[in-house]
Amino acid sequence: MPGFTDLKYRAVTALQRHVVNPVQRRMPLQTLLETTGRVSGLPRRTPLGGRRIGDSFWLVSEHGEKSQYIRNIQADPRVRVRIGGRWYPGTAHPLPDDDARARLRTLPRLNSTAVQALGTELLTVRVDLDA
Repeated sequence: MPGFTDLKYRAVTALQRHVVNPVQRRMPLQTLLETTGRVSGLPRRTPLGGRRIGDSFWLVSEHGEKSQYIRNIQADPRVRVRIGGRWYPGTAHPLPDDDARARLRTLPRLNSTAVQALGTELLTVRVDLDA
C-alpha cells in the first residue's frame, strides 16, 4: 500500500503535468527550465520559480531526484533558463548537500511556499549561466 508521501507525489505531479504546467508554459514572463529529454532527446520545458544571483540561477526542486527535469539534468546538465522572457544557456548542478529549506528563504516567497507545501524531497539546483 502506498504511503502518504507517494500519494502526495503522484497527485501533485499529475496536477502539474496535465493542468498547471501547460498553462504556465504559455505565460510570456514565466520562468522556464529547458532540459533535453534523456530518452527522447527532445527539449523539455518546465515552469518553475527561482532567482538569478549574479551569473547563477538558483531553484529548489520539490521532488528531488524523482523530478523528470532532475533526471534529465543528471543525463545532460546543459540547460537553458528563460528569465523575464529571455533565454540563457547554462550548466545545471544539483546540490544535495545544500540546505534546500534555507535556500527557499532566499528565493521568491510565493513559489517557495508552494514548493515547501507540495514538495516531498527538496533538492537545490544551481544553474551556472554562460557569460
